[in-house]
Amino acid sequence: MTKVSIIMPVYNGEDYLAQSIESVLSQTLDDFELICVDDGSTDGSLEILNGFAENDSRIRVFHQQNSGGGAARNFAMRHATGKYLYCMDADDLIKRTALEELYGICEEKRLDMVIFQAVNYDEDAGEYYRTRYYDMTEFADFAGDRILGCDDLGDMMFKINVTPWCKLYNLEFVKRSGAQFAEGLIFHDNVFFWEAIFNAERIYFLRQCLYARRRHSASSTGAGDRRFVSAITIHNMIIGIFMKYGKWDQYKCKLYNRKIRLLERRFDEVADEFKEFFFCEMKRDFHKIIGHERYDEFMECVNRNNKRRFMNVIESKSYDEFLKKRKALELEIRNAKKKQNKSFYDSATRKLKRGLRRL
Repeated sequence: MTKVSIIMPVYNGEDYLAQSIESVLSQTLDDFELICVDDGSTDGSLEILNGFAENDSRIRVFHQQNSGGGAARNFAMRHATGKYLYCMDADDLIKRTALEELYGICEEKRLDMVIFQAVNYDEDAGEYYRTRYYDMTEFADFAGDRILGCDDLGDMMFKINVTPWCKLYNLEFVKRSGAQFAEGLIFHDNVFFWEAIFNAERIYFLRQCLYARRRHSASSTGAGDRRFVSAITIHNMIIGIFMKYGKWDQYKCKLYNRKIRLLERRFDEVADEFKEFFFCEMKRDFHKIIGHERYDEFMECVNRNNKRRFMNVIESKSYDEFLKKRKALELEIRNAKKKQNKSFYDSATRKLKRGLRRL
């Protein structure tokens, strides 16, 4: 049996594809297969893939009509033969020793998955930088050197990033879990992550940065185009997964509030020409909540500021009205936080001065 199956969806990646594949071929662990799925590329990606495959029998190349990264990953998983599964993007880089280290840890500890850190690479600036999201420092501190199951995680499960390339999975575990990537949507890795995490009994965190994520405007999550509306569908699918595994009552308040804040964030990230479209789809989704049997539950769970954000969307009769209301609300929230912080600082200062006078 091959030790690791690496799956790589490819769509119009000719600018970075060769570099990404070479980072795989240079791995110190050489017992792997690289399954590349060309997702209907219109550039020279397929030719690059076939060129590599002609020179290395570990590379298998498939081609499909453009169906999205989720469909490409699911297709590749069905053809994977390795003991472990690794997902890599076609424009990123993996550290030379990564697979050997990850494979050794999984074997030694008999893991369902090992999670590790990543760094960002800004293509335009030519700089590497780290973020809390990919460092997962809070989760790292919580996990320590322990092997954890899903029931051990609690709220810390929300401190793990959902990206598949920050994890090596036992392939048999993935098959048992039934985890699949959402098809036809961006942010499709969210669904896979939550299905996997709710089935995991042996999770380990490796506090090492083994992957470089390239940031550029051509990527699906960097383009900020109309596909960002997928965030609405994806979050609703996540809610369904929590219900499926009996986790809803425990986490419903967190999930309701996350939904509001996540969609606000995606609205900020989407390009200006698509913001009105995103607003209209968000408003349509929020109206479904008003007519839903769980509406009272929703209103009880959502905090004051998120409730006001929600009502701004519902009550705005036009996109322009929404922008004005949103700007006013966020300014009010920021000013309230400044006032609260100042009050806390003044109180702490007074206590310090009283303490100093007693000395």
